Amino acid sequence: MLEKMEILDVEKLVGDFEVMTKDAENVQRQTLKMILEENGCAEYLQNMGLNGRTDPESFKACVPLVTHKDLESYIQRVADGAFSPILTRKPITTISLSSGTTQGKPKFVPFNDELMETTLQIYRTSFAFRNREFPIENGRALQFIYSSKQIKTKGGLFAGTATSNVFRNSQFRKAMKAMQSECCSPDEVIFGPDFHQSLYCHLLCGLIFHEEIRLVSSTFAYSIVLAFRTFEQVWEELCDDIREGVLTSRITFPSVRSAMAKLLKPNPELADLIEKKCSGLSNWYGLIPELFPNPYLKKLRHYAADVPLISADYGSSEGWIGANINPSLPPESATYAVLPNIGYFEFIPLKENVEEHMQDNGNVSFLSMEPKPVDLTEVRVGEEYEVIITNFGGLYRYKLGDVVKVMGFHNSTPELKFVCRRNVMLAINIDKSTEQDLQLAVEEAAKLIAKEKLEVIDFSSNVDVSTDPGHYVIFWEISGEVSDEVLTECCNCLDRSFVDGGYVSSRKVDAIGPLELRVVRRGTFQKILDHYLGLGAALSQFKTPRCVGPANNKILQILCDNVTKNYFSTAF
Repeated sequence: MLEKMEILDVEKLVGDFEVMTKDAENVQRQTLKMILEENGCAEYLQNMGLNGRTDPESFKACVPLVTHKDLESYIQRVADGAFSPILTRKPITTISLSSGTTQGKPKFVPFNDELMETTLQIYRTSFAFRNREFPIENGRALQFIYSSKQIKTKGGLFAGTATSNVFRNSQFRKAMKAMQSECCSPDEVIFGPDFHQSLYCHLLCGLIFHEEIRLVSSTFAYSIVLAFRTFEQVWEELCDDIREGVLTSRITFPSVRSAMAKLLKPNPELADLIEKKCSGLSNWYGLIPELFPNPYLKKLRHYAADVPLISADYGSSEGWIGANINPSLPPESATYAVLPNIGYFEFIPLKENVEEHMQDNGNVSFLSMEPKPVDLTEVRVGEEYEVIITNFGGLYRYKLGDVVKVMGFHNSTPELKFVCRRNVMLAINIDKSTEQDLQLAVEEAAKLIAKEKLEVIDFSSNVDVSTDPGHYVIFWEISGEVSDEVLTECCNCLDRSFVDGGYVSSRKVDAIGPLELRVVRRGTFQKILDHYLGLGAALSQFKTPRCVGPANNKILQILCDNVTKNYFSTAF
């Protein structure tokens, strides 16, 4: 009876969400009021002159839009152990570290119990809608999750990646169990000091519990792809471990070995079954349903075959935004309905600028200014915006840097599609090519090598302004050898596939030089991952940096040092 009581009531969760989103405007006002009443005594808000007011109009009139740089000194004082309320009334006891893959170094972000609760609310909401579409019985989850090392700040606060702070929280495993998604790996594996060893053990645990696995998940798709690429290399060793009931010597940490020893017993029948299934696969297509017959669930789809792929929720180190309530849509089309009670949201319209047309003695002049932010319920379908969040963790009118597109509304709350990071952009002249533009160009050009049953393992880009004119550089790591003829055509295809009007017109008049494709050695992007892990990042939060700017000089050096071939476009 107790076990049944712990299972989440899916219909109640969905019902509560429906009620809340039908009155999103009022919920937003109430949420802002709660945040300001709770933290109005904090130094940051005291300095803004709100004087106890909690309405959106006063809030926006008094509190400016900010970036992380504007808050850095406040957050640093919190990390240094300042006693007085600085950003929140309650003391901040934990600091989250962003992944650092965008700006080249991690940022400090406050983390508290209220943010943990919003994290669990997002998880529960996405689970409720997912479970209605793809019902799962009580089982386990193969979760490729990893914790980074926790450090202590000068003031004695624990600091770790945002995902690590979530995984270490006592509520996490309890919540996963209630969602029938308890991780099949012991904590010693999740919190292991070496991600290579943890990854191997995650795979081994998944195989041991293969009949109970209902869900294969990770924070980012990258972690799942990396896991199954690793599986291709170590599956025979995994079979040996299962057959003999003895863990490989590659696992060296005593705590991890001890935890795995409790799970690993000799099972030659299972080893034979896995060996048979792996031997029968063609190029590893359909690996996941072969190994795990009971899960709901471009390279990831290759492994998954017909198993549903779902992008569950949308958030960042700074806070959560929305949940996927349409789980039947493929990840490429995923949208996220904003939960109006987890923070106060504003959106800056992303038109190039607002031009105020002014007449002065018969002459026309233009004043360029950033558009005024609009509220959650005021966004328009089809338009793109930058997200601004105010949350319970001490961030007020914080420019997240994410660009989203409004795809529709669920009741009165918008459904957003992530487009790109606003500051991740290739630009030389009047061009502005986004991360999405880059992704689409790579996908189009990669079709040419797919004909030879090869793939782009990973990619990145850079703007090279050491030449005159400057030009785009695309780095590819490829799964095998490709002829110069095909790679030259790939280079031309990449160049033609950037459709930004500024780029095309600049190329035609040679204001931007021919695109350059640089092929790097196998393992180059693994070196980039190792670099970030060496800085204390967690694999759970790693995203390959798609555009390497000046702040990421070390990454650019790794890429350039491993170039084996390069090609220049003749498309224009």
